[in-house]
Order: sequence, then C-alpha cells, then structure tokens
Amino acid sequence: MEKRFMTGNEAIAEAAIQAGCKHFFGYPITPQSEIPEYMSKRLPEIGGVYLQAESEVAAINMLFGAAGAGGRVMTSSSSPGISLMQEGISYLAGAELPCVIVNIMRGGPGLGGIQPSQSDYFQATKGGGHGDYHLLVLAPHTVQEAVSLTMEAFYLADKYRNPVMVLGDGYLGQMMEPVKFEKATTHGELPTKEWILTGAKDRPPRVIKSLYLDPEALEKHNLRINRKIHEMIKSEVRVETYLVEDAEIVIAAFGTVARIAKTAIKALREKGVKVGLVRPITVFPFPYKTFEEITERVGKVLVVEMNLGQMLEDVRLGVCGKAEIRFYGRTGGMVPTYDEIAIEVEKFARERR
Repeated sequence: MEKRFMTGNEAIAEAAIQAGCKHFFGYPITPQSEIPEYMSKRLPEIGGVYLQAESEVAAINMLFGAAGAGGRVMTSSSSPGISLMQEGISYLAGAELPCVIVNIMRGGPGLGGIQPSQSDYFQATKGGGHGDYHLLVLAPHTVQEAVSLTMEAFYLADKYRNPVMVLGDGYLGQMMEPVKFEKATTHGELPTKEWILTGAKDRPPRVIKSLYLDPEALEKHNLRINRKIHEMIKSEVRVETYLVEDAEIVIAAFGTVARIAKTAIKALREKGVKVGLVRPITVFPFPYKTFEEITERVGKVLVVEMNLGQMLEDVRLGVCGKAEIRFYGRTGGMVPTYDEIAIEVEKFARERR
C-alpha cells in the first residue's frame, strides 16, 4: 500500500473515514480546522454527512442524535471548543453512546493562543463534564500512530458504548509525515446495537436518556457505567517503554513531547547517560502498573510536558514514592527542545539521593 504525505489533521480525518465514520459535526477552530475542512470534501464523496454546526455546543448535541441512531460519528475541536462541549460529553457518557472526539490542543487558559500545548490533560482524563464517568483517551505521538489510534477509537467506542477521545496537539495536527492506511482490523465481533433508535414500527419502543429521577435507579445506572470503566482499566492500557532495560533515569512523556524526548535520549546515550522513556499511549486508563514495576529498579523519573505539571500527578501515583521525581514543563505554546530535555536529565543524573 502506497504511503501518502499528509498533515496530522488530514490523516486523522481520513483514518476516521477508513474506520467507517460517515457523520461529522463540528466547528472550525485553529489549529484543527483542517479536520472539518477535509471532512467537508470527503464525506459527500462516500455518501456521508458533513455538517458545520453553529457552535461547538450544537455540534456535540448533533453527535448525540446521530450516535443514538447507530451511526459511527465524530467531532473535532481544539481546547476552548472542547470546553464548550463538556456538558454534551457528559450526556453522551450518561446515555452510553459511542462516538469519537478529537482534541488538537492549543494553549490556554481561556482563548490562550494557537500554538501547541498539553494543558487539557486534566480535562480529558479526569472527566471535564459533571458526573461519574471517564472517556477512554488515546494520545498519539506520530502522524502514523494518529491514524491507527483514530481507527482504534471507533472500535473502542462501540465496544464500551462510551465516548473516546483522541488527544493530540497543534504540533501533531500541523506537521506532515508519510502515512499508510491499513485496513482497519475488526478486533473481534462487536455486539449488535439493539439499543439504537430506528423507529418502532415492528418492535417495542426504546429510550436513550441520561435522566434518572429515582436516586436508586441513577445509582444503579452509575454503577453499571463504573463497571465498564473498570473493564477499560483492566483491558485497555497501552504504553510504550523505550530503552528502559538498563536505565538509571526514566523520562515520562506523552504525545509530541515523547518524540522529542526520544531524540534527547539518543544523544544522551551516546554520552553514556543511561536514560529511557515511558510513554503512556492511553492517558486514560493510565499505565500505573508500568511505572510501579519500572521504579522497582529505576531510582529517578523526569516528567516532561507542555503544561505546568498535569500528567505529573498520575506519574506520582504510579511511582508511589519508590523513586525521585522531577518535572520540566513549558507552557503557553512553548515546545521543549531535545537540548532542554537533555540538560534537565544531566542535572538530575548528577543529583545525589
């Protein structure tokens, strides 16, 4: 299969179509506007539906309707737009509706700027909207991985009847790399969607809702959703470890920062510094066990992010006091260079416990 040279945004959009997405509802916002632009051209070509909503609030509620009718559906936005969607995302999770939400993060808070950031980590992994729910959150670090994880996201959304987020940033969305589109694997048989609304002409009526006025009924509903979340935690953790076998220091990073960290690691290894990388691919569920196991033999962990220390909190939980932790972050759209990361590693390596 021939490779195609595409931006991350374009590749994500094409991957969604290859995965069977035929309905897209969204609103343009930098730095992800190429996703709706691409979808507006491609979806009509395959008999799909592209609709530019009047706002992100409208877009997420259109997703609710299309998912309830059984479609494979997607929206995309960037940080402030995702904030506007939070109520609708909570409704989708509460109604157990599968969909894919792409967030190509930019700087904040507020309107911030249009440069890349990772400061939506808390919002993505800790809920964002109200109530007891979680999204399954996938964080690619290359354009090719963005393709494979976007395809995977649609399967996981259907498997768990739950929204799934693909969490990128402005750097990943705008960069161009060669990618290929393998046929999406089926990952096994999916259950029949016996819950979708197709018109009750020859069957009993069905209801999709997140409103339960009886507290006992709502508790039962929440406990069922919570069982799904525990199954995600048990079955869906994805993590990459890179040169950790003999490492004395481990860098923890996700997304774009992880690929920059790999360059720093190669340079440091040439200088004799034994450093490796732990890269969460799912930031929810988080690979706590990997950090727990690695810090049985590695004494130092440097967390590097494009924020002021959000994934840092999950790393601390995983390390559980077994290793020293340091943090290096850039914010406001600033991207750490591999030289900066290398300097931080060398400073940390010289410190005595």
